[in-house]
Amino acid sequence: QVQLVQSGGGLAQAGDSLRLSCVISGGSIYTLVMGWFRQSPGKEREFVAAITYNARSVRYADSVKGRFTISRDGAKNTVYLQMSRLKPEDTAVYYCAANHRSEIMIVSDDYVYWGQGTQVAVSS
Repeated sequence: QVQLVQSGGGLAQAGDSLRLSCVISGGSIYTLVMGWFRQSPGKEREFVAAITYNARSVRYADSVKGRFTISRDGAKNTVYLQMSRLKPEDTAVYYCAANHRSEIMIVSDDYVYWGQGTQVAVSS
């Protein structure tokens, strides 16, 4: 059973940077497509970024393109979301997600495994 444990996040000011981590246990990062999603109060969970098992394909939401970077460390079985030039509208609970698929997936319902969520709050 794949389990995802998140860390990072917290409070930031506009323009700051934060990094989120997602450690995978019970499975290999080389067999999983990994995604990051976020959810603000009263809003639907939205796609942020995804990376395929072989890291050959990545995808970003338009709202974060050029500011956020998804990456992975195979040796640590960990996926990261580096967030730069943060904006107040980036405030949300962020979730990492995974599934045993080979293609990029941007729909939350396509993911099976989820992290516990981590709060990111950005003040202006």
